[in-house]
This record gives sequence, C-alpha cells and structure tokens, in this order.
Amino acid sequence: MLKIENLHVSYGGIKALRGISLEVPDGKIVTLIGANGAGKSTTLRTISGLVKADSGSITYDGQELLGKPINKILEAGIAQSPEGRRVFANLTVLENLKIGAYLRKDKDGIEKDLKWVYELFPRLEERSWQLAGTLSGGEQQMLAVGRALMSRPKVLMMDEPSLGLAPLVVQGIFDIIRTINKEGVTVLLIEQNANMALKVADLAYVLETGTITKFGTGAELLADESIKEAYLGKSKK
Repeated sequence: MLKIENLHVSYGGIKALRGISLEVPDGKIVTLIGANGAGKSTTLRTISGLVKADSGSITYDGQELLGKPINKILEAGIAQSPEGRRVFANLTVLENLKIGAYLRKDKDGIEKDLKWVYELFPRLEERSWQLAGTLSGGEQQMLAVGRALMSRPKVLMMDEPSLGLAPLVVQGIFDIIRTINKEGVTVLLIEQNANMALKVADLAYVLETGTITKFGTGAELLADESIKEAYLGKSKK
C-alpha cells in the first residue's frame, strides 16, 4: 500500500500541501480531483521524488520514500506518466519505450513487457520506428503511459492523461486504465475530467488549496451534490 501521512510541501513561502493524508490500496484505482493549483500534481511529484517535502511521510509497503533518490523510488515500483506527456520528440517510439526500462537488466522480461505494451497500444507497434514528436496528441499519451509501464511498476501514477485529447480518444485512454488495473497495476490518477475519473475510481479524494476536503468511493463522490456542482458542471435545482 502507498500511504501519505501529514504531508506538507512548500514552494518558497507558498504552501502547496497542508498536511494531507491518503492511502492507495494495492490493486485499486484511486483518483485525486480538484481545481487547478489545488496541489494534485505536487502530490505526485513529491511521491516521485521530484519535489522535496517540508515534513510528513510517504511509505510504500512500509518503506519510507521521502529523501530517497528518484531511481530508488522507481526501483521500489512507482512510476509516473507526467502531465503534458513529455515524450522524447527526437527519438523513435521504440527508443522512448526502451528508455522506460533503463533501470532493468532482465532482457527477456523487457521484451515480454514490450509485447504487452504493444498489445495495449497496437498503434505504437505500427509506428515503432516513427519519431515521437510526429505522433498525434493521443498517440503521444499512449507512448507516455507505455514508457512508464516499461519499468514494470506496481503503482502507476497518471497526471492528466486526457488533457487536450478528443472525446473518443479520452474514452480509449480510460478503457486502457481499467485494463492496466485488471492486469494487477495499482493506479493513482489525477484528472480534470472528474466525471470519467470518478467512474473508474475505487477510491477518490478531493483536494482543495492543499487540503483533502472529502474522500469516499468513486460512486459516493459522483452522487455527492456539492461535487456535482463544483466539478461535474451540474447546478443545484
């Protein structure tokens, strides 16, 4: 289980996270919803080791992650598909995917996982020798997720996977999230499309100005009138 306890993070004098606590049970899809600037991406970046915490604790299977270098966090089984995709534009699709496995030494396992990623995203196999920068937005998102999966993570953190994508492509991305989870990968999801995110979530948290204000199952938050008004575009009657 990934567990955050009383986590505080600041950027200079600005408090980004104000003592948040949450749990990501093994094998589940957990989503964080909230407005821009609420601290969602900061949460993922702190778990990944990209941002230093002021205080608190982040553990995975009882192992403290705060203070560990990024490569050790990745070796522990936690990978991130970042906001904005951030593929290596001048490298091919295949080269991008192999970069995701750069810490691994098991050649046979890497080839097996490459086949798995191609099964999840057949378009990537079709375009394996194409430069990543020439892919469409949806294809680049597939590549970003596939690259993260090549590290063979136990926990996959996804930051705004539907950002800027057409509705049909968005549906495909969420279908893939379900498939990845059914394959045994725990998912921690940040998503502006709160309706889609809550529909796939086993557990969900609402983050507002650095504080967790609500949590429950995805279904419970979908039915919450205040959530409907604030995040689902449904006004009170």
